[in-house]
Amino acid sequence: MILRGGQMPNYDEASVTAACTALTSARLPPRLMIDCSHANSNKQYRRQLAVAESVGEQVGRGDPRIIGVMVESHLREGRQDLVPGQPLIYGCSITDACLGWEDSEALLEALAEQVRRRRSVRPAG
Repeated sequence: MILRGGQMPNYDEASVTAACTALTSARLPPRLMIDCSHANSNKQYRRQLAVAESVGEQVGRGDPRIIGVMVESHLREGRQDLVPGQPLIYGCSITDACLGWEDSEALLEALAEQVRRRRSVRPAG
């Protein structure tokens, strides 16, 4: 299951618990991925950093239910329009606005640190 948000963000611990309860009720493993973009960031690409930080804190506290995240990322931040006859900016999205490389790298490093923390909090498995 992927939590992308809806009418409101759904990456918080209560939303994770509700989703995992629904999965368990359906006899499915309580494991999910959280989309840091789209409705979870209110479609503001820079808010992905705050969403990832919150998700990372849950992971760092030992929550085994979160198995991954999705992030809109590219070489350059933001987005650009595809306009006939105009050159494109190399490395800048023409679809959804994205985090740039530096922010993406920092986000991934922070999440990796939280995964290491989770591994020290609970037995592997």
